[in-house]
Amino acid sequence: MSDAKTDLIRIAYLGPPGTFTEQAAVLFASEHARSEFVPFPSITASAEAAARGEVDVAVVPFENSLAGAVGETHDLLIHQLDLNICDELIIPIEHCLIVAPNADMSEIRAIYSHPQALGQCQRYLNRRFPDARTEATLSTAQAVGRAVELGDFTAAIAPRRAAQLHNARILEIGIEDDHRNATRFVVLAHRDRAPTGDDKSTILFSTANRPGALLRVLQHFADADINLTRIESRPARERLGTYLFLIDCDGHRNDPALADALQRMEPDLEQLRIIGSYPKAPRP
Repeated sequence: MSDAKTDLIRIAYLGPPGTFTEQAAVLFASEHARSEFVPFPSITASAEAAARGEVDVAVVPFENSLAGAVGETHDLLIHQLDLNICDELIIPIEHCLIVAPNADMSEIRAIYSHPQALGQCQRYLNRRFPDARTEATLSTAQAVGRAVELGDFTAAIAPRRAAQLHNARILEIGIEDDHRNATRFVVLAHRDRAPTGDDKSTILFSTANRPGALLRVLQHFADADINLTRIESRPARERLGTYLFLIDCDGHRNDPALADALQRMEPDLEQLRIIGSYPKAPRP
C-alpha cells in the first residue's frame, strides 16, 4: 500500500454498493486523494483480491460489539492468507427494515439480510415477526435487492443507503437490539504501518503444551505494562482441543516494551505471528 497522498489506491470491499463495509471503505479512502472502490461478492473474495495484488487493500469486517468476531475474516487471516492489518475503522451500525416501494406488507413472511445483521436484530425479530423466516444473504445490500425483487410479504435488514440505491421503502429505522451497536473493520494489505505514537497490534500465537504456558505468556504483557484489549481463541485445525490465540494490545511491534515482551515469551510459544501494527481508530 502506497503512503503517497497523490497515488491512486484501489480498495476492495464487500459489495454491492450500500453495505456498511462500503461505508468503512469510504471513510478509509478519505485519507487518500485518489481512490477506486472495487466491490466483491464476499469477504473472502475481497481479501483474496488483495492477496493477489489485484487491489491495494481490502476493507473487511472484523468484530461487532453485539455479535462478536466475524469468523470468516478471522479464519482468512489465521489459516489462509498472508496479509497484514494496516488500519482499523469503527462504524456505528444503524439497521433499517426495508421493503419494495409498493409491496403488500400486510404480513411479513420472509426477512433477508447478512447473518451478522440478523444476529444484531435477533430480539427485535423475535418480538415483531415471530412467525417470519429469516434468510441469509452475502451482504445487507444484496438483501435489499432480493426484497425488491420478490416484492410482497418480503423485507430486508440493511443500512439507509442500501434503500436509497434500490429506491426501496424504509418501514422502521434503528431496529438493532442495542443502539450502541458498532462494527470494527480492518484494512488488509501486504504490510502494516509505521509507528504513529498511538497504535495497536494484533498478534497470533500458540503456546507450548504444558501447564501454565498461557499464563506465563500473558504475564509478560502485564510485566511490561502493556494493555490487552482483546483475546480470542480459534481452533488450530490440527486436532480437537488445540487452539490458536489472537490478541489485540496497545502499542506498535517496534515499540521497545512490546518487542521485549514478545522476545521474553518465546520459550512458552510454539508459533508467533504479528498480524499487524496500525493506528488506533477513534471511538464513535
